[in-house]
Amino acid sequence: MKESGRADKVDIPRKVSLDISIIGSGYVGLVVAAGLASIGYRIVCIEQEASKVDLVNQGQSPVCDDGLGDLLSTCVGEGGNLSACRDFQRVLDTDITFICVGTPPGADGSMDSAQIEAVTAELGRVLAAKQGFHVVVIKSSVAPGTTRNVIIPLLERFSGKSVGRDIGVAVNPEFLQEGRALRCFLNPDRTVIGASDPHTGDVVEEIFGHFSAPVLRTDVTTAEMI
Repeated sequence: MKESGRADKVDIPRKVSLDISIIGSGYVGLVVAAGLASIGYRIVCIEQEASKVDLVNQGQSPVCDDGLGDLLSTCVGEGGNLSACRDFQRVLDTDITFICVGTPPGADGSMDSAQIEAVTAELGRVLAAKQGFHVVVIKSSVAPGTTRNVIIPLLERFSGKSVGRDIGVAVNPEFLQEGRALRCFLNPDRTVIGASDPHTGDVVEEIFGHFSAPVLRTDVTTAEMI
């Protein structure tokens, strides 16, 4: 990503009201969590590794990135708006869920989708009890066609709900540089949103509208390719 020259901190004049759950506390998940918490969103990180949960709740970063640890320490604790847990049911207390789990390459170079498929199925089971519309945002790197052919069918199968009516799905790819990912997140040069329906796209655009960067709206497959 190109250096923007803007300050890393963002002044937000509008009131932030959404509660957000983030599944996965790896490099992308923590950067997204800290970045969104820093502008006022209430964030819960859902992570199965107990050691990561403990570190985050102590305001410490399990990964190394410039400024991330300091920002976490200001967002966590008494009066803070960021916490971590292992309880998937906490999704029900939120309005939007970001999926940020790893999709590492397999031995043949193809994407290993086992983790994102397992998380999506579990998310669907939890959303079966959700009252009201819920937005799911894919930030994990996936091959084109994965959202329409794998993620949406899994969500609908395990939730018993319909994407577009009860659940919105969006693909929001990241453009992060290792070691300075937080700087890139807070100072994007573009935001790409591929949504299943216009309302979902509007919800995600409102979140990232807090940043001074052009927003590109596409369909989900195009966003995956980008």
